[in-house]
Amino acid sequence: MKYLLILSFVILSVSVRAQQKKEHITIDGLSREFITYLPAGINPNDKLPVIISLHGRLGTAERQMKFANFKPIGDRDKVIIVCPQGVDRSWNDGRGTPAHDKNINDVKFIDQLITYIINTYHADANRIYVTGMSNGGFMSSRLACELNNRIAAIAVVAASMDKDAGYQPVKPIPVMYIQGSEDPLVPFAGGEMQKGAGGSIYSHEEILKKWAAVDGCDNKPVITNLPVKIDDGTSVIKEEYRNPDGLKVVGYTIAGGGHTWPGGSQYMPKFVIGSVTKNLNACEVIWEFFKGNRLK
Repeated sequence: MKYLLILSFVILSVSVRAQQKKEHITIDGLSREFITYLPAGINPNDKLPVIISLHGRLGTAERQMKFANFKPIGDRDKVIIVCPQGVDRSWNDGRGTPAHDKNINDVKFIDQLITYIINTYHADANRIYVTGMSNGGFMSSRLACELNNRIAAIAVVAASMDKDAGYQPVKPIPVMYIQGSEDPLVPFAGGEMQKGAGGSIYSHEEILKKWAAVDGCDNKPVITNLPVKIDDGTSVIKEEYRNPDGLKVVGYTIAGGGHTWPGGSQYMPKFVIGSVTKNLNACEVIWEFFKGNRLK
């Protein structure tokens, strides 16, 4: 009896341990890979929310899992984290990326990925969230336009939305945009992108106002200057557009910030990508925004 109790304890301990696994599904004849992180302490009856986190151009699913580290939040609040892999380390956000040139249907991929996660891990279909950095952020904008029947909210970092990619906001959905004022790759002021996949993009202010109009929010945002906690040459301004039903469009301007993930790593030299702010933890503010929203 004593040994049976010990064995049961061991089995239980293994079953509640966090897991990270590489998986794949087939879309249009292509094997599409992704990494799934299942937090500790869950059981098959839990209906957990999901954060799908999209890497930037030249990124990978594995790096994104570390770069935008949602795993502590996943463990703390019981959230499944999924990092998909783009074709040729890119996403077809409608601009001239390698995935776009190969006519990869990434909207279909994410749609079927959501179905897989819901069916395989008993995830909550009403609490599926998408975030992304750079090319992954542009892709998140596209998904908000074309897959809003499955996604409860998006959060975009170091990106905006292309004006001529063939999709535009049509249905209300909670959105958040975080961008550095000194981003050398994705111009804060919008216009023609001179680097990367190109495209004519909305400025940070334009994309917030565009979504605010679609979401039926007030014309003027509530503006908050966040306290400067660390003297790293950056500061943070929050803009929040609200509608009577509680729907929000939220923007964070990282004054002095670059093409970076707030609270993350200085993954390349400052002269290449600009500065990382330590005055905002993007993972925490994104999750705080996400968890207040669900599909209706």
